[in-house]
Amino acid sequence: MEKQKFSIPNISCGHCVMTIKNELSALEGVKAVEGDPEIKQITVEWEIPTTQKKIQGTLEEINYPAA
Repeated sequence: MEKQKFSIPNISCGHCVMTIKNELSALEGVKAVEGDPEIKQITVEWEIPTTQKKIQGTLEEINYPAA
């Protein structure tokens, strides 16, 4: 299992974090998504078949690209 923190400059509130959680949780292999709007960061835990590239691509698609 992989775990990584992503800096997301577009996060401004808890609703943003919830949107990211919902979208990333839909990816097969994503096990956990936590976020903190105050520090504009999320932490994602995943396993195959999801990849870091797939997570970053999804974040870009929903207008929350990782910095």
